[in-house]
Amino acid sequence: MNEFFINYLGANIVCAIIFGIFLGHDLLGVDRQEKQIKFDHALIAFILYFISDSLWAGVVSGVIPQSRVSVVLTNFSNYIFMAFVTYAWLRYVMAVEQAPHRERKINKFAIIFPFLVSTIALIIVYFVAPQVLIDENLEVLPAFNIFLLIVPYINIAAVILYTVRKAKKEGNPAEKRKHLYIGLFPLLVVGGGLVQVIFLPESPIFCFCCTILMIMIYIQSIETQISIDPLTNLNNRTQFMRYVSQSSNLHMEGKTTYAVMIDVNSFKLINDTYGHAEGDRALIIIAEALKTTIAKSNLPAFICRFGGDEFVLIIYADNAKYIEKTIDDIRKNINSSCKNDSKQYSLSISAGYDELQDGQDTFQKCLQRADKKLYLDKKYCKIENLAMTDK
Repeated sequence: MNEFFINYLGANIVCAIIFGIFLGHDLLGVDRQEKQIKFDHALIAFILYFISDSLWAGVVSGVIPQSRVSVVLTNFSNYIFMAFVTYAWLRYVMAVEQAPHRERKINKFAIIFPFLVSTIALIIVYFVAPQVLIDENLEVLPAFNIFLLIVPYINIAAVILYTVRKAKKEGNPAEKRKHLYIGLFPLLVVGGGLVQVIFLPESPIFCFCCTILMIMIYIQSIETQISIDPLTNLNNRTQFMRYVSQSSNLHMEGKTTYAVMIDVNSFKLINDTYGHAEGDRALIIIAEALKTTIAKSNLPAFICRFGGDEFVLIIYADNAKYIEKTIDDIRKNINSSCKNDSKQYSLSISAGYDELQDGQDTFQKCLQRADKKLYLDKKYCKIENLAMTDK
């Protein structure tokens, strides 16, 4: 039994150290976004659970003297911290998915409500009929395991249902995969827990599965910080450079590759007149219009925020007519969003595109040609606006 305790303690210490390193790295960061803070809460919850699980293993193995008090306290702490882990994970998913009204008190209460009900019920059952939970040999009975798992399973089910619904509504395949990944991956933890309970009860498989999950999510979040623009959630310039550096990305069999440059008209005026917060909102509207248009067009494409108010699209299409229609649809979606939001200003874009030729042509040259056409379009837009003003 001491060997059992040593295995459990060693595994939990290793996992807690790994999570502690992640947490320390995050806490030293100067720019902590909401989802990172929620992820850190999940890390803390896991660390507390690992500590509680080690104490539980000490009681079960006899290293810590067994008594009704020690058995009740360690099992009850496992119950609390297991619920805390899945609650923190649900809150993290809501932050990543940008769930509306997630910070409202009523919504926060709704999330924690199952835990409150379960805890009150557990306390009542323990004082009224303790033999239902723990027998005379201080062994935990199946009824307690139901209490232990019911709240975590409710939280995990909520995560899965929410992310699957988001994935069904998402038209962008990459975004769809992201929703499913973050929602369904906790099933690895559930699976690990079931394997431990059913087949290997003396092996700390559950804590290893938890750690694998969090390492993969942490790596993904670091990759996101490197490659994703935090404001628009589009690829950033670093990811763009990485993408175009691989020649295989620039060619698709049966398709022609087009570089599209997009620039927001009078963006400085929006910032100066309505403030930078509204300028950020304008960029988000543009980004959403780009994503929505590309998703509905079913054209293979790469979208990035090139810098400031400039965006670049790499689109693979049969001919230039598809590109012209795509740009037109982007403008329509921008106008529609502005009308829905009752914007006090006119938000519009200038765009230029060019085809990547065979032979000695490079994507850099193609992008430069698209950029020149963008400025021709911008001049045309200014002339058109002046003509409209004169009328």
